[in-house]
Amino acid sequence: MVAAAGTGAAAGGLLGTRAGRGEGAPRKQPTFLLVHGANSNAYAFAPLIAALALQGHRALAVDLPGHGAQANFPLAYQAPQDLDAFATAPSPVLSGATLEDNARHVVGVVRRIARQGPVILVGHSMGGATITRVGNQVPDAIARLVYLSAFCCVRIRTILDCFLLPEGRTSLLPTIPSVGDPGRTGVLRNNWRSADPGFLAKTKAAFAADYDDAAFRNALNAFEPDESASLIHDDARGHPATWGRVPRSYVRFTLDRSIPPALQDRMVKEADAATPRNRFDVHSLPAPHLGPADPAPLAAILADLA
Repeated sequence: MVAAAGTGAAAGGLLGTRAGRGEGAPRKQPTFLLVHGANSNAYAFAPLIAALALQGHRALAVDLPGHGAQANFPLAYQAPQDLDAFATAPSPVLSGATLEDNARHVVGVVRRIARQGPVILVGHSMGGATITRVGNQVPDAIARLVYLSAFCCVRIRTILDCFLLPEGRTSLLPTIPSVGDPGRTGVLRNNWRSADPGFLAKTKAAFAADYDDAAFRNALNAFEPDESASLIHDDARGHPATWGRVPRSYVRFTLDRSIPPALQDRMVKEADAATPRNRFDVHSLPAPHLGPADPAPLAAILADLA
């Protein structure tokens, strides 16, 4: 899962300038900083990072707060599952977590990497809302923002609002059954370990329709059950005066049935209208929401930026 985009020659000159290097001085190698989406973690980017490393590029994936090593896996989620207990188990780390918490965490990482050279900040899916907020806060520390079939709100206030638009109503995400009451647990919870054929069919259609079953189950096995319920309600808008100064690319996943292409296109159009002198550089890949099963085409596009 992942991808990116940009134009090589133009980006090359830009990266040297934004790194604050003198004319004629050798440019430092950029670092791709990868930000995951909901119910995910840094591990999701492992195939892409490996593909980039084999080409000599630097990349780092972050775990957002409450994810990765901090993720909540209730005992009731293990096998054999206790579904009643799972539905009510607390989520001590993610309950109440906000989009600002995510942004603050990534800002800290961006600042550290920027000391070593240019930062290309990449967000997938709901990670797009995080990188937008980071762009609001530290635009001069970022060489480029890259959205991988990701939320990019400018006129649309929240992620939830995106799904209420005509372009978002065809999303298959609402068809995936959830578990428990977010009002009690503070999280949006899914049982990704379910063996129910109906659940698996709906989840595959939403995330990875063109994967074979083995590749789909492999991806599903890395999902985390909880995501903060507040994230979809938080203000996710980019500010033209700050975020709008950062060069940006959008990679459209044309087979995406979670963030439909029509919604991707609307977000790009609204962003370009807000900053007409700094428009998206748009690329398209025939991929579902999780991106191509083979990371090679994504790595090739990212490598163009470096």
